[in-house]
Amino acid sequence: MEKMEQGFVVDRLTDSILNTISGDSFQTEISTLKKSDINHLLQNDGWKFDWKTEFNDMTREVYKLTIVNNPDIIQGLISVYRETDHVFINLLENAPFNIGKKKLYEGVPGNLVAYACKLSFQIGFEGFVAFTAKSKLIKHYEDTLGAYHFKNQRMIIPTEAAKNLVIKYFKTS
Repeated sequence: MEKMEQGFVVDRLTDSILNTISGDSFQTEISTLKKSDINHLLQNDGWKFDWKTEFNDMTREVYKLTIVNNPDIIQGLISVYRETDHVFINLLENAPFNIGKKKLYEGVPGNLVAYACKLSFQIGFEGFVAFTAKSKLIKHYEDTLGAYHFKNQRMIIPTEAAKNLVIKYFKTS
């Protein structure tokens, strides 16, 4: 199974996601990506990854982040699969309008990673999440997510760091 290098930047750990213009906070929800969502995730619309292929891979679970009461606008996506003792993040991507200096919302990547941690707790993996990082972002993930560098480019989010992320984003969990 190919393991993609992750290049997402955790711009800010927020309680949900923050509008960069107004500063308003918006509650989010994470749900399973549906086939009807795929047509809105084209690479020529600014998405970097081929989410149709990811969606069709039966070994993966693909989730979308949306704002509560606004389920049609996808803020970000995450693809995970279950290993024997942890959840592995295969892909994570911000919506094109949430990237760069003119991004509309902050907090999307942190929210998605926190969901992977929550999923890990729910299935009995004690919050353990792993992913393959781009070399230049290893220190960033250590500092922002509490992940540790395992070997090569493998990063692991241990139980305590996972618990902190879940509490930050999912207050009722």
